[in-house]
Amino acid sequence: MKTDELSYTETEIRSFLPTGWNLAGDGPGTWDPKKKVWRFRVIDGVDFDWPVEVKAGGGDNRLDALRRAMDRVYRERLG
Repeated sequence: MKTDELSYTETEIRSFLPTGWNLAGDGPGTWDPKKKVWRFRVIDGVDFDWPVEVKAGGGDNRLDALRRAMDRVYRERLG
């Protein structure tokens, strides 16, 4: 894996999901090398589908970048 690539396990992603949220059926996501983002989808407590993009370099470390991406999606969901 190159230093600018990201990857996450299902357990890592689930640890940042709010209560009642879950990963979509397509798993923990995939790396997009052109846009340099890790993409996955989550389903909130009322079954709305939310895309999540974690940008490489989007935090102090890769888990911080995941936390920031999930925070952004959670705020969007709340309006």
